[in-house]
Amino acid sequence: MGPVPWVIMSEIFSIDMKAIAGSLVTLVSWIGSFAISYSFSFLMDWNSAGTFFLFSAASLVTVLFVARLVPETKGRTLEEIQESLKASA
Repeated sequence: MGPVPWVIMSEIFSIDMKAIAGSLVTLVSWIGSFAISYSFSFLMDWNSAGTFFLFSAASLVTVLFVARLVPETKGRTLEEIQESLKASA
């Protein structure tokens, strides 16, 4: 997911949650990176086209997640973002 977790974390989490949330986001990102790196060679041995389509499907799910669930934060203050998240929850 590249920089997406850090961008979301910096714009959505409140000041008092950023340290804990940052640690959790970093942990999940490193675990995910390890799992992908570890399983890639096994997947390529299984089927290279299947590996491509599996990663393509994961990318599509990520794009849909961002488009559907991540709020637009451009030009908004942290307080406005927090209020919109509370209203949608």
